Amino acid sequence: MKFCVLVCFLSGLLSVVGGEMYTSLLNVKQAISVERKLIDYLRTYIDHELDRLEDIKRFYAKVSDLHTELYKGPAVAMANPLVAFTLIKRLHSEWLNVVYSNEALENLQALRSSYEEEEADLPNLEDLQGAAKGLMRLQDVYALQVSSLVRGRFQRITNGESVDVYMPAVSVQLSGDDCFLVGKVAYEEEDYYHSVQWLEESVHLFRGAGEEWSPENEGTLEDALDHLAFSHFKTGNVSYALSLSQELLHHNPMNGRVLQNVKKYEKLLVAAGPPRGTGLRRPSSSYLRTRDTYERLCRTQGSQRRHFANPQLFCDYFTNNNPALMLMPARRELVSLQPNVVLYHDFVTDAEAEDIKSLAQPGLRRSVVAAGEKQATAEYRISKSAWLKGSAQSIVGKLDQRISLLTGLNVKHPYGEYLQVVNYGIGGHYEPHFDHATSPSSPVFKLKTGNRVATFMIYLSPVEAGGSTAFIYANFSVPVVEKAAIFWWNLHRNGEGDDDTLHAGCPVLIGDKWVANKWIHEYGQEFQHRCSLNPQEEKEGGSRKVDAQARAARAGAACICDWSPKAPGILECTADTAAVDMEEEEEAEEECGIWQPAPKGEMLFLAKLKEF
Repeated sequence: MKFCVLVCFLSGLLSVVGGEMYTSLLNVKQAISVERKLIDYLRTYIDHELDRLEDIKRFYAKVSDLHTELYKGPAVAMANPLVAFTLIKRLHSEWLNVVYSNEALENLQALRSSYEEEEADLPNLEDLQGAAKGLMRLQDVYALQVSSLVRGRFQRITNGESVDVYMPAVSVQLSGDDCFLVGKVAYEEEDYYHSVQWLEESVHLFRGAGEEWSPENEGTLEDALDHLAFSHFKTGNVSYALSLSQELLHHNPMNGRVLQNVKKYEKLLVAAGPPRGTGLRRPSSSYLRTRDTYERLCRTQGSQRRHFANPQLFCDYFTNNNPALMLMPARRELVSLQPNVVLYHDFVTDAEAEDIKSLAQPGLRRSVVAAGEKQATAEYRISKSAWLKGSAQSIVGKLDQRISLLTGLNVKHPYGEYLQVVNYGIGGHYEPHFDHATSPSSPVFKLKTGNRVATFMIYLSPVEAGGSTAFIYANFSVPVVEKAAIFWWNLHRNGEGDDDTLHAGCPVLIGDKWVANKWIHEYGQEFQHRCSLNPQEEKEGGSRKVDAQARAARAGAACICDWSPKAPGILECTADTAAVDMEEEEEAEEECGIWQPAPKGEMLFLAKLKEF
């Protein structure tokens, strides 16, 4: 009962404490030290309670011995006034002191007071929900099996077999209550696709534990059955909802609501006839039209062979014709021609990366996105960020100088924004977006230095799995390369946005991802990056090739297009048929033209330029 009171108290406290711990792994790491303190407090509480129980056991032994030895003959014993006095005294005060002792409450209150001292650093309900959504996001994007996640593994089904996506060095198995809480978060969002899967695992684990109940648990088998039954009903599986509800009645036969549900399900089954199994299907996304392409690029993590097999891509030592780089040229890798994306290896040192992260830590706040003329937090961007100003002598100033040497651009404020340092959270990600403003009311224009012409992003930490940067319409992704920096142009030379720079930060599967962003604006680059007066620039030449790729990406096809070496003016596009679902094939045909069989199960597409 004491534990029940304690858990209820802690739960109530958690619901009112502020914080966004789940949006930054740094905060999650800091929570470890908080729990270490709580462990010490609980150890102290247990020690005091053991001392208290020892006192009670001593009192019990004393009274038991009296009844075993001294009170064998009550009449004889009570003839002694000392014996009679001690009996009356015990019954009047000693038993009262034991039964109504405040020591247990004082011990508990001491634990509560210690706990309250740490409350500012504790997660709240939003953190719990955010962490659960992070697990579901990883499940979706990387096609992970819930049953494997429960066992502490990261696996997906490939060719009918469970295959490890990644083997973490450290992992933990989830309990029935853990799964119940994830399923409950989905349930409360009316996301029954996820609630069914997680609650199924919860019920399985609770059944395996028998009737055992742990005081720290929020859910029980009955709770999991209740939520799971309704989830199956909402997904159309009425027969299974009925079966689960009947099982629930075995545990709680007087539950009137469940009795009503059973009658309802029985009537529905009679009216509907034999059940038709449609299976559990993931809902389509109404706001993320490129979801399939985005997730495929995240799963492949930079292994798009056709893209990187392009002979025009290269690596070299780059000086940008600048004397400052002659003795220490940059290690440059061209990873894409359209859009033009360059990776600079070993751009920062280990020490510089750690210094930047340390400077940013005190100022980390929940990352925001443009929302009209204002900025707001959003579910499609889970991270924390801080803005760093820098003098010429500071580490930030030195990075600015280095960026300017490589790009030839003016990156001083306000022509370049302050350095933004980002730390991703649990399943942290940033869904497909443009860095440049697409609306004249965007906060990007507040600097009054034009749009963001280019992006320079520095990888400050390694990531064990996930976290790639995926270029959606260009159909390739770049994995995190520790200490490297990636650079691309957001705008065409005529100032129009380059649609092919639509990109995403894939969810971090395993690891602690830190990046630093430097956004460079149009103004101040007049002599470094000359403008074009051609309003049709983005529609000419190679951009038509990418238009075909963009159309294929929107249709869900893995399409790579290039000029035909045999037929001038003709585009050849190859696609992996496994990337196109049967119901999407027709849409892909409409977007990209006529598909024709080609060797090795691929598909060949030929089209004249004028058709684009």
